[in-house]
Amino acid sequence: MEYENIREGRFIERINRFVARVEVCGTEVRAHVKNTGRCRELLVPGATVYLEDFAGRMGSRKLRYSLIGVRKGTLLINMDSQAPNQAVKEAFEDGALLLPDFGQAVKIQPEKTYGESRLDFYIENQNGEKGFVEVKGVTLEAGGIAAFPDAPTERGIKHIQELARAKEEGYYVCALFVIQMKGVRCFYPNDRTHPQFGDALREAEKKGVRILACDCQVTETSMKLDSWIPVDLCPQSKFIPDENKGA
Repeated sequence: MEYENIREGRFIERINRFVARVEVCGTEVRAHVKNTGRCRELLVPGATVYLEDFAGRMGSRKLRYSLIGVRKGTLLINMDSQAPNQAVKEAFEDGALLLPDFGQAVKIQPEKTYGESRLDFYIENQNGEKGFVEVKGVTLEAGGIAAFPDAPTERGIKHIQELARAKEEGYYVCALFVIQMKGVRCFYPNDRTHPQFGDALREAEKKGVRILACDCQVTETSMKLDSWIPVDLCPQSKFIPDENKGA
């Protein structure tokens, strides 16, 4: 996926979940934050950020800028919460996303209702097999480890449980964690922050839900799915990123 008119800025502070103060070309402005997660380890004072400039195409927007990326050490991280679904959709349409034991999706329907949830993608392959894919964007990283979630997510648990029910009805099902950066070596569920989510993932895997993680090629102006990343669902005794400390 591609962005238009990207500007580099300096992060000052987050006013609320949706708005941040940033400096662009020496001027302090307010920007829409396209991620309602905590992002405490990313949005630190002085951090280099990237903003999409909507000058000349404001429409009904109130803020000229949207904060879509940040540098954290050597990492360039896309933190647009809408980007993972868009990148997955583009990869499906290009035929670049081949799911294990499913292959290429030839029919793709975003935002499909199943049970009491709206799952991100309903898919079918050339053999007529049907499936569901739920996408979760990942921005939390430390020491080469990516983790999800960075805040408790009851909604996320509900989605995972719906996938397990769909599997019982014969669908191919997959929870796909899109790591919005390049340079991690492994993905963990973040049991430090929300152990119940990790438990839901482990239980779902036992029932046949595919748990996959994929990193991305990220630039200041784009994000594209890249490589599969190993998933470790049992990291309790290992290092887990702490989103409160940024390490």
